[in-house]
Amino acid sequence: MASKVRSIGSGRAGVNTTGLTCETTLAKELGVGRSTVREALRAPAGAGLVRPRQGAGVFVVATEPAEDWPTRLRRAAVTDVYEVRMAVEVHAARLAARRRTPADVTATREALAGRGAASAGDDEAFVDAGIAFHAAVVAAAHHPVLTCLFTEFVPVLRKGLVDLLALTGLRVQEPNTADEAHEALVRAVADGDPETAAAVLTAELEDPFAGRCRAAENLEGIVAEPE
Repeated sequence: MASKVRSIGSGRAGVNTTGLTCETTLAKELGVGRSTVREALRAPAGAGLVRPRQGAGVFVVATEPAEDWPTRLRRAAVTDVYEVRMAVEVHAARLAARRRTPADVTATREALAGRGAASAGDDEAFVDAGIAFHAAVVAAAHHPVLTCLFTEFVPVLRKGLVDLLALTGLRVQEPNTADEAHEALVRAVADGDPETAAAVLTAELEDPFAGRCRAAENLEGIVAEPE
């Protein structure tokens, strides 16, 4: 019934707010009771498509659903998570490039390969492999406080990353999304280049929703092609 109401509203929507009709007329048109119509209106009203006005009827205010409040909260939460990541991981990457050992370089390369292999799996498996990679970079910083902060942050980070993939569909066209940035980070750490390591990670984390293309473009200016 909500779908029928939505269909009627879409057919009558104009540039300006357009009257749909009153609940009584809708009930007759759809062959149901007023209580059913009132219940059916909740879904399109919640999506921002229609707006009931006391004594005036039901008005169409949009033909495309607005982003609901839970989705907005999820997006905000992901943004918060990325801001914390920036504070912890960028500094860790800078220190990792200065303090890494041969064993650390091997560990980051193995973790990168694991992330690539996980790209064939579902989002959760891919996120877990990505976290393992970043954990290897943080470990290479040899900073116990940063390592502890990252470890404590992992559960929230994992949820944020899973939500990000669900909200953006980043892996639909690119299952191993941001692989070039991760490879560049490994090279910067292995080369002992702290500023490039920090710049690569900053470009990757700066904007989790709209900045992916810009981050890729930024990488071209700060990361050399592998030999």
